[in-house]
Amino acid sequence: MISYFLNKITYAGLTLFGVVTVIFFLFNVLPGDPAQMMLGQNEDSNQLAIVKQKYGFDKPLSTQYFYYLNDLSPVSFHSTNANDYTFLQPNKYTAVTLFTIGKTSMAIKYPYLRESFTKQGKKVSQVLAETLPNTFVLAVSSIAIAMVLGILLGIVSALYKDTWLDKTIQIFSTFGMSVPSFFSAILFAWFFGYVLHEYTHLEMTGSLYELDDFGEAMHIKWKNLILPAVVLGIRPLAVVIQLMRNSLLEVFNQDYIRTARAKGLSEFQIITRHAVKNALNPVVTAVSGWFASMLAGAVFVEYIFGWNGLGKEIVNALNTLDLPVIMGAVLIIALLFIIINIFVDVIYVWLDPKVKLQ
Repeated sequence: MISYFLNKITYAGLTLFGVVTVIFFLFNVLPGDPAQMMLGQNEDSNQLAIVKQKYGFDKPLSTQYFYYLNDLSPVSFHSTNANDYTFLQPNKYTAVTLFTIGKTSMAIKYPYLRESFTKQGKKVSQVLAETLPNTFVLAVSSIAIAMVLGILLGIVSALYKDTWLDKTIQIFSTFGMSVPSFFSAILFAWFFGYVLHEYTHLEMTGSLYELDDFGEAMHIKWKNLILPAVVLGIRPLAVVIQLMRNSLLEVFNQDYIRTARAKGLSEFQIITRHAVKNALNPVVTAVSGWFASMLAGAVFVEYIFGWNGLGKEIVNALNTLDLPVIMGAVLIIALLFIIINIFVDVIYVWLDPKVKLQ
């Protein structure tokens, strides 16, 4: 178990290092000067020089790459010269100095994702911290809808194979997989938020937190979660139904199911104690991928419903060429994928004792 997690941590570190390297050089070979992007139309030669010195844009690309790795690393090296980029400024780094040798100090700190180009020096970590929880709530709600309904409908479809009920569920599943999310989002927003607004009291757009009528405080609006969660859950729901049905039909043909029936166990006991648990492996694999992609940002759904999440923030950053926000979001997405993959491996062991962590 310990060796497994050590191997996974090593793999995660190498993967993140590769992602950091790729995104740094990818965004730094793009045309345009980052300092000019930050200043916009208000640039002049003096301001341009100050910004380049402050953010290290006046250094060679290899030095900028080292600065970026140093910013992201929890153990980092810093200059004692207040004019240098790596100086431990309190408003820049949250760090504890370990020791100082000459003009260089070593510190332990939170990873620094730098500052947004367009949000008046706001840290990228703050921008992501404001949007990622909203996406997390939306993703958990959507995947919960997909899991609960998908497993139930998949069981029903398998138990009533080739009947009109099974065929109806299969038609719904096929339709759910074939309809694009952006079309479903527009359709649901128009029909339930506009046409039936008098009955549903749902809005076409809205986020989890909204200002009150007096513009003084933020309040949670749970009803704004309903439409985007349902729309985002349609496609994974359709996939779970298909996987659960096919996996359960395969499990029903196994020898231990025949043995359980021969022992006189009821059909309900066979399904709940033996069949469903062993049929969940492919479902867990599919759901983990969907959940990770949802956390990566349900771009179309969030943008159409005005949901203030990571996907909407990424779109805004792309439109304004806010490179630090884009780079920080990609790193967070990569980290989330790694964490979810490790978590899924642990779930496999719980579902199937024959699977070992190696």
